[in-house]
Amino acid sequence: MQAESLIFRRRRNNLQNEHMFVKKKYLTPFPLSCNITRVIAMEKILEQTLLYDFYGELLTEHQKRVYEDVVLNDYSLSEIADELGISRQGVHDMVKRCSRLLNGYEEKLHLVEKFVSLKEKVGEIRKIAKTRESDPDMEEIEKISARILEEL
Repeated sequence: MQAESLIFRRRRNNLQNEHMFVKKKYLTPFPLSCNITRVIAMEKILEQTLLYDFYGELLTEHQKRVYEDVVLNDYSLSEIADELGISRQGVHDMVKRCSRLLNGYEEKLHLVEKFVSLKEKVGEIRKIAKTRESDPDMEEIEKISARILEEL
């Protein structure tokens, strides 16, 4: 108990020291907030990529080109606008429209949700099979689940 409280006191002191370098308007210490922002950005990119992988073929060729350049290739709106001879606002609107369409398809079909769920469940099966490697049946289950994960 006393060791636990000592650890918590040290953590609290460290956090208080970190807050001295952060403006008071921030709710989290600066290094932590940067990491959170990066994680959120990566999750958004992953979500957009998965939606595009599943539903991208339902977009027009023009929509696909613009969406790929902005989201997947990380081109700026200005670069794409110059290349296509349209305004930056036009590119921005096209990307927003594509995102809305892809999200709408997911709301109706739930393919990405099912894919992620299936992948997690097969991962759990593989983990359980790995813990019981002495059983030959479990070894076979582990191999099959590994192949399924590779195919997904």
